[in-house]
Amino acid sequence: MKFLPELFENNRRWAAAMTRDDPDFFRRLVDQQAPRYLWIGCADSRVPANEIVGLLPGELFVHRNVANRVGHTDFNCLSVLQYAVDVLGVEHVIVCGHYGCGGVAAALSDGRHGLVDNWIEPIRAHYARVRDAFPPEATERERLDRMCELNVVEQVRNVCRTTVVRDAWGRGQPLAVHGWIYRLDNGLLHDLGVTRTGARTEG
Repeated sequence: MKFLPELFENNRRWAAAMTRDDPDFFRRLVDQQAPRYLWIGCADSRVPANEIVGLLPGELFVHRNVANRVGHTDFNCLSVLQYAVDVLGVEHVIVCGHYGCGGVAAALSDGRHGLVDNWIEPIRAHYARVRDAFPPEATERERLDRMCELNVVEQVRNVCRTTVVRDAWGRGQPLAVHGWIYRLDNGLLHDLGVTRTGARTEG
């Protein structure tokens, strides 16, 4: 008995369509992986990295987790970053959050959510540091969306503080780190203007 046959059927149709449009596509994919971009994004199923930037398999190296966090003790994320920068030679690291992020919402709430509370604690601590700067008339949704933006900015800083990125910049490797956010209700990305290329900040 086969499980999830509809997904295998979807896969067959997708592979057939890719081959029909480009008969050598999978042959090229096997021979090399040469993406220019690393995407660090949220695990939310509504934010499909490749699709929203219109890139094919092999063009975007991807790491996803709850609330697109970059932690200095998260060796999963750091290993992906190191491989992308040192081995694949990506030119751009994109940290992409999204408005209405459930992980950020959980960090802003007083309730307990289980194991994920340990993961989102740095976001909760960040919110505690900045919440007095929020306009008092801000709605709960406005606070959440602003904190989603601030979380991306903080994760960009965390990427830039890693030994991987600092070493790359130290040896003159071209590498930019960007902070973007995605809006679920219209499918559009927004650049938060915090791009870093070495010691210089853009925007």
